[in-house]
Amino acid sequence: MHSAAVTKEIKHRALELGFTAVGIASAAPQDADRVRLMDWLRCGFHASMRWMERDVERRANPERSLQGVRSVVSVALNYYTLHQHRDTSECGKVSRYAWGTDYHHVMTHKLGLLEATVRELLPGIQTRSYCDTGPVMEKALAQRAGVGWIGKHSNVITRTHGSWVFLGEVLTDADLAIDQPAEDMCGTCTACLDACPTGAIVEPYVVDARKCISYWTIEHRGPFTPEITKNLDGWLFGCDVCQDVCPWNRFSRESAESAFQPRLGNAEPELEPLVSIRKEEFADRFQDSPLKRAKREGLRRNAAALLETQRRST
Repeated sequence: MHSAAVTKEIKHRALELGFTAVGIASAAPQDADRVRLMDWLRCGFHASMRWMERDVERRANPERSLQGVRSVVSVALNYYTLHQHRDTSECGKVSRYAWGTDYHHVMTHKLGLLEATVRELLPGIQTRSYCDTGPVMEKALAQRAGVGWIGKHSNVITRTHGSWVFLGEVLTDADLAIDQPAEDMCGTCTACLDACPTGAIVEPYVVDARKCISYWTIEHRGPFTPEITKNLDGWLFGCDVCQDVCPWNRFSRESAESAFQPRLGNAEPELEPLVSIRKEEFADRFQDSPLKRAKREGLRRNAAALLETQRRST
């Protein structure tokens, strides 16, 4: 089959697998992406996430992940559900992406099936897939593939589903038909910058993790700073403020993936029980859940900080 016909069939199969959007990008390294990453790291915006400093050249060049790579199949998967947080001081808010089953499990399975499809259509070619797990710049690739554009809050925004999407990609040495990059449609809007509780979006498209509630409640190990503690705004795990206020999320529609529906108590867990949660209970309750990322000590710290803030305000 001609590359255009093969590309069309790959996209068709991707949508059949349940992906929300799919596009093809060239795997050629982009100097602009590398420079932006280096500048961000040089400013220390990655905080304690030292792993981001490693293999910068590999991140900027897909060839380092798959020899002979020519094309990248970029996909997005909608995870939006209709549930909304309750306004109660007894519970802590959890970022929407973590309400259900860990997205890595869902995405990895679907990406594996997509890889098999590509190899079926093009026998003898090589593939490798990632979902937030490999040294590739998946947001930049998604924009280059036309899946969506990187918004001022640094999340990828799609025209059809807003920013409530997970990203994944299949690298291949097949020469597929390349899509046009997505156009940046943020315009003059600054809703996300204006709403951020800690001013973590230090300029359009640039997030300083050292000020970000998501970083502090998920990735950071150790105590909070007083500035973060007083600005947690009820968030126990992650933060969705910049996405909640994004005008493009008025196009959100419910995900067809049942695994992303909220597990009982995961959207807004009660705080008091978390402060004293035992190891066995933590492992059982949050099995296959993104909340395990913060570890037991992290969730206990987060819950204690929210409770202390409440006590001081009463």
